[in-house]
Amino acid sequence: MLTRHSSRRSRLDQSVLTQRLNGAISYDRIAGYFRSSLFEVAGEALASVAGPVRIICNSDLDPQDLVTAAAAQAALRRSWCAGTPEDAPPAALPRYRKLYEALTSKKLEVRVLPDSAFGLIHGKAGVLRYADGTATSFMGSVNESLSAWKLNYELLWEDNDPDTIAWVQEEFDALWNDPRAVDLSVCPFIVQDVQRIVSRTVIEPAELTAIADPTLVAAAAAVETPVYRRDQGLWPHQKYFARLALERHRLGGARLVLADQVGLGKTVQLAMAAMLMALDDPEGGPILVLAPKPLLQQWQDELMELLSLPSARWNGKAWVDENDLEYPSEGAKSLGKCPRRIGLVSQGLVVRGLSEAVGQLLSRRYTCVIVDEAHRARRRKVPKVDADADEVNERAEPNKLMAFLRDIGPKTKSMLLATATPVQLHPVEAWDLLHILSQGNDGVLGGWTHSSPWFQASRCLDIATGDAEVPTADVRSGWEYVRDPLPSKFENPAFDRIRRSLDASDTCWQFTPESLDKLSPAIRRVQLQNGLLPEYGANFNPLLRCIVRRTRAYLEATINPATGGYFLPKVTVELFGEDNEGALVLGSYLRDAYAEAEEFSQLLQQRVKGAGFFKTLLLRRMGSSMEAGRRTVAKLLGEEPDTPDEEDDDDPEEEVPVQVGRPPQGASDFKNFTDKEIDSLRRCLSLLKQGGNNDPKLEALIGYLRGTHPGVSASWLDRGCILFSQYYDTVRWIGDEMVKRAEFAGMDIGLYAGSNRSGFWRDGRFQRCDRNVLKGRVRAGDLKLMLGTDAASEGLNLQRLGTLINIDLPWNPTRLEQRKGRIQRIGQARNEIWIANLRYRDSVEDRVHQVLADRLEAIHGLFGQIPDTLEDVWVQVAMNDEAAANQLIDRTTATRNPFDVKYSKVEDADWETCASVLNGLSMREMLSQGW
Repeated sequence: MLTRHSSRRSRLDQSVLTQRLNGAISYDRIAGYFRSSLFEVAGEALASVAGPVRIICNSDLDPQDLVTAAAAQAALRRSWCAGTPEDAPPAALPRYRKLYEALTSKKLEVRVLPDSAFGLIHGKAGVLRYADGTATSFMGSVNESLSAWKLNYELLWEDNDPDTIAWVQEEFDALWNDPRAVDLSVCPFIVQDVQRIVSRTVIEPAELTAIADPTLVAAAAAVETPVYRRDQGLWPHQKYFARLALERHRLGGARLVLADQVGLGKTVQLAMAAMLMALDDPEGGPILVLAPKPLLQQWQDELMELLSLPSARWNGKAWVDENDLEYPSEGAKSLGKCPRRIGLVSQGLVVRGLSEAVGQLLSRRYTCVIVDEAHRARRRKVPKVDADADEVNERAEPNKLMAFLRDIGPKTKSMLLATATPVQLHPVEAWDLLHILSQGNDGVLGGWTHSSPWFQASRCLDIATGDAEVPTADVRSGWEYVRDPLPSKFENPAFDRIRRSLDASDTCWQFTPESLDKLSPAIRRVQLQNGLLPEYGANFNPLLRCIVRRTRAYLEATINPATGGYFLPKVTVELFGEDNEGALVLGSYLRDAYAEAEEFSQLLQQRVKGAGFFKTLLLRRMGSSMEAGRRTVAKLLGEEPDTPDEEDDDDPEEEVPVQVGRPPQGASDFKNFTDKEIDSLRRCLSLLKQGGNNDPKLEALIGYLRGTHPGVSASWLDRGCILFSQYYDTVRWIGDEMVKRAEFAGMDIGLYAGSNRSGFWRDGRFQRCDRNVLKGRVRAGDLKLMLGTDAASEGLNLQRLGTLINIDLPWNPTRLEQRKGRIQRIGQARNEIWIANLRYRDSVEDRVHQVLADRLEAIHGLFGQIPDTLEDVWVQVAMNDEAAANQLIDRTTATRNPFDVKYSKVEDADWETCASVLNGLSMREMLSQGW
């Protein structure tokens, strides 16, 4: 029998829902969209259903979200949080409580279907069955939400005819059993979140300072930030660092080096630490972030996107806030008047030695100073590995950035240095970072007269690397290493006992030699001589205490005791094109053109002293693509406008590489070519023109994307791909050529570059757009093919893409690691990513590959990634000095690396269930105050 219902005539929750659910033993429901509002009436409705309730509904899941269970869980979490269930009014809390009981008792089951399965589920229907064997079905516009059943104008047709019931049941079963449907039970976070919301209370920033436990403070501040509500939350190693920073900050100042491998989320850890320290500082001291210029925008975006933290960045002329509002400026004078608590400043400002600007930064005190890419602060001359101890000391001449950080150290309570490569050539570089941190803080290397043995670089490093030990036979000699600085009570219970025995405060770091006599005999013997001293150098040297370094391999292989799983899901890398057959063969004209470029470089080598970068510039660009080589030769001959190839690199080193058309100081004769050099360039250009567009790199990358390249069995395009090159010329040419191919018709291809040259190709035409548009489209899953210069190799999150092609191999190997880190990073949906490295046979890159191939694994294991100092290997090979190249590699691999598994500090903590939540509006208001 057919019955028609209208909410205009009667409330459907009373006339239909309550009555039909009463006495039901099962309820199958096709609902609409998956949001928290879906369950607003579920608690009341479920109470009267004896058996299972099954709901199938839509979601904004992308098919890429379903490639692994972990990815599906993360997608469900995002979809749930998009409904902002934390904003539910108090009246809704009883329903949430009943919902929690239904989910945990398994009485309620929910599955969600991606929109891509059948489009948006507009059809709403249900089947109810009763103990006496009867049943009824309904169809209409009613969604499973409070507003639909109670408030909206809705129409509902109910029919208990067996054929109709069978028809609705068949539709439900088809959707419910669809292989693309994801069971909500795979995401325990949702059940956990419902329970948290039921007990949720909001607290103000001032209340956080009264909470003694840093873990509780961090949880309250973080649990409803966007990184938790829109992303996957924070991983254990990230939570550990943020908590550690706050703990140390409260002890007088956090002085830490965050040396995590690329792709492990250093920015969010530093930002989280900055937020916690700002909240803990009632006086509202500034927070200064020093980063390379290309990363400032990325920093500002992530502060807001991940943690809702307002900030301002200095663009060289004025402050620009998180809304891109530029503030009136008086030049460098305004640098000291940041309109936000968090100010972002380019390291280049310091390196260029702008005295008024530097003076403004040094004129105030800070709550915290954060330095990204901190390895750029270094001594001018790094000693050799086998140098005498006198050469390895604290009296090394610093570069401008290191000198500035030493000056600003006493003016800040906390300082955090971030770098993936704390050691490039010698462990003293890691000690140098600690020396920076020690300025203004006696808890790093010691204080007073700097007489602590840890202030002697060679002795500190010998102990850290195991070449020497802290004395143990004489407790008084061993005490010299312990007393200055004496580690905090949090680092080992023995230190707590020693501090209590000395009646010392937690923020006191230095003790006299005579203080040993104040310790009881039991403390001296049990806690100190027998307990701490035998392993003191290995467990409590300053490098170990102040450097936090986690590698992906460690986190992927170490069990998290709290969950029984690994600290990080494993993402393996499969490399393509690495064997000798992987090198691409150039056609005769292009091969001869490359040989002519080598001849030109040799001619320069004979005439120009030094300036190895410039003598090899043509080879670098020809190793990228023949088109980049052609444009370079034409520029050198004056046949094309002299424009830089990529203008993003604001490297704060004194020796900044200069592009074509801007000869280096002291090498002005670089462009005053001889007749032989000009003839060589002309021959090269002629051969390149005859070779045309027959560049094997173009065909190879198209073969990878289509899945037809030798050794490739599947389409890389299906997984999403980014193609990297050092040079804009190369990626622009590749994109222009690709859009001419039929296989890319109707597809948008993105280009991520610097100098406002980003955009995308559509229907064969290139359209410029903001880089943030591209990032958003990749994140949403509707842009699966991206070309990028190295402007995209730092800070950009592209974990939705599963493959990467290096069109060229940068001579600075750190760039390769940074490129890989764009997709092998936290949030990657796949268990394996694919990377292809393209190189021409017999090119400089190919010869360097042969030199390094059997040694890269050892180098990578030593440093965690390849140090950028190996760039000189490429130059030496290009200059046919392979002996010098091998000598540099030998020197690099002989470096004693002090970093091992002991630096992999990580502990898990339950932040997700924290029901005390920081008032986000109050926090933003507080951090919107200026300096």
